[in-house]
Amino acid sequence: MLAHVLGVFLDVVLPVFAIVGLGYAVGPRLGLDGRTLARTAYYVFVPAFAFHVISTSRVELAAVVRMTGYIVVAHLAFAACGFALARVLRRSREVTAVYVMVAVFGNVGNFGLALIRFRLGEEALAPATIYFIAIMTAAFVVCVAAAGWAKGGGMTALASVLKTPALWAVPPALAVSAGGLIPPLWLARTTALLADAMIPTMLFALGMQLAGARNLKPSADAWISSAFRLLAAPALAAALAAPFGLGAVEQAAGILQAGMPAAVLVSIIAMEYEVEPTLATTTVFLSTLLSLPTLTFLLSVV
Repeated sequence: MLAHVLGVFLDVVLPVFAIVGLGYAVGPRLGLDGRTLARTAYYVFVPAFAFHVISTSRVELAAVVRMTGYIVVAHLAFAACGFALARVLRRSREVTAVYVMVAVFGNVGNFGLALIRFRLGEEALAPATIYFIAIMTAAFVVCVAAAGWAKGGGMTALASVLKTPALWAVPPALAVSAGGLIPPLWLARTTALLADAMIPTMLFALGMQLAGARNLKPSADAWISSAFRLLAAPALAAALAAPFGLGAVEQAAGILQAGMPAAVLVSIIAMEYEVEPTLATTTVFLSTLLSLPTLTFLLSVV
C-alpha cells in the first residue's frame, strides 16, 4: 500500500506540482507579474480552451447528459453546503460568498485534467474534460453570482454572469459540436494553440502568486473552507454518484474532480469584484498546499 501511494505521488502528483514550484522559484527572479499572467488566462486562454474542448468533443449524448447532470447536482450541493456553513458561522455576505466560491470552484482544469489523465489513463480524459466544462460553466455562474450578491444582488449578479469571458465561448462551441460543423482552419488552430497554453500558464501563475504571498496568515475561515473543498466535497460527490448510473471511470473522474483544491480563478474573481480578495487568495494558496497529501491519498483510493 505504501509503495502504491508513493508511486501515485511520484508519477501523478509531483509533475503537476513541479510546474507550480517552477513558477514559485523562477517567476519572481524574472520579474514577472503574476496578476497580469492570471488575467491573461482568465480573458484569453480559458475561453479558448472552453471553445476548443467543447467544439472538438465527440461523446455519446446520453453519457454527456448523465455526467453533466451528476456533476452539476454535486456542485450545486457543494455551493448550498458552503452557503449554509458560512451562515451557521454567522459570517458576513462577502465572507459567505467566498465560502460558496471555494466550495464550488475546484482547480479542475490545470490540476484536474492533468492528474486524472496521469492516474486513470487516456480513456478518462473525455469524461474528465466533460466534467471540466460543466464545472467551469456552473462554477463561473455560481461564483460570479455569489460575488454579485455580496456586492448588491439581483440584476448586478446576472449582469456579472453575462460578462464572464468563458461563458461567451460555450454557445458557439456547442453549435460547432452539435451541428458537426468544421470551423475555419485558422480559427481551429488559433484556439488549439491558446488552449494548449492554459494549463501550464495557470499552474505557473499559481506558483508565482504563491511566491508573492509568503506573509499571508490563514484565518479560521481559510482552514474551514479548504477542509470542505478537499475532504467534504469528494465525499459528498461519491455519495451522490449512485443514482446517475455512471461507469467506473466516469465516477472516479467525477470524484477526483470534486477533490481538487480551490481554483486560482476564485482569487481572480474575488479581486475583480472586490469580495474579500485576501481571504479568497489565502484559501486558494492554503488549499493548494494542503492538497499535496489529500490528492495523493484520494488518487490512491479512487
